[in-house]
Amino acid sequence: MKLLSVNIGRPRPNPWKNLGLTGIDKRPVEGPVAVTAPGPRGTGEVGLAGDRVYDIKNHGGSDQAVYAYAREGLDLWDAELGTSLTNGAFGENLTTLGIDVNGALIGERWLVGPDVILEVSCPRVPCGTFQGWLDQAGWIKRFTRAARPGAYLRVVEPGEIRAGDPVGIVHRPGHDVTVALAFRAMTLEPDLLPRLLAADALPEEERELVLRRTAGRG
Repeated sequence: MKLLSVNIGRPRPNPWKNLGLTGIDKRPVEGPVAVTAPGPRGTGEVGLAGDRVYDIKNHGGSDQAVYAYAREGLDLWDAELGTSLTNGAFGENLTTLGIDVNGALIGERWLVGPDVILEVSCPRVPCGTFQGWLDQAGWIKRFTRAARPGAYLRVVEPGEIRAGDPVGIVHRPGHDVTVALAFRAMTLEPDLLPRLLAADALPEEERELVLRRTAGRG
């Protein structure tokens, strides 16, 4: 299990939202990249030095410090879409190899390189910028149905990472709430929502949403 690439965004105009810029255009970089916890959402800061988000209402902050997507997942989309997606094409900071990103448990911890520890926090939910960037009609619905969202991670231990670094799982919590399960519950299968409460590491915002949506179901 390793990082194939570490990807940093280049600011570009965002015609798909009422925003001036987007950081979705992520491209592989050489050399080490510093990783730190960015703090609360609202500043545009994320976990990797040199990167940022511009939709500060919906993205960024400690629970979305780093976004990971598997190369194997990109290859599946290549086959389905007839495209050739480069590392970073989904706006991911980390393109991984040999890691079941969607099967990772909420709260699972990864050691990346010698020092950095990241914790799986929640799935990525697609937005209009993502659809516009890929230029695929109906992309949000198609991505949602596939339930291969990739994972946001928070920074537990800072340090430096680079392409080729090994990735090891150093902690797996004692529940069965995977990234894919959480995504399905939050989107097309709300009957799964109560199961998410077993994941203590689920971001507070998502936990409150689950509680609101499940209130009165019983």
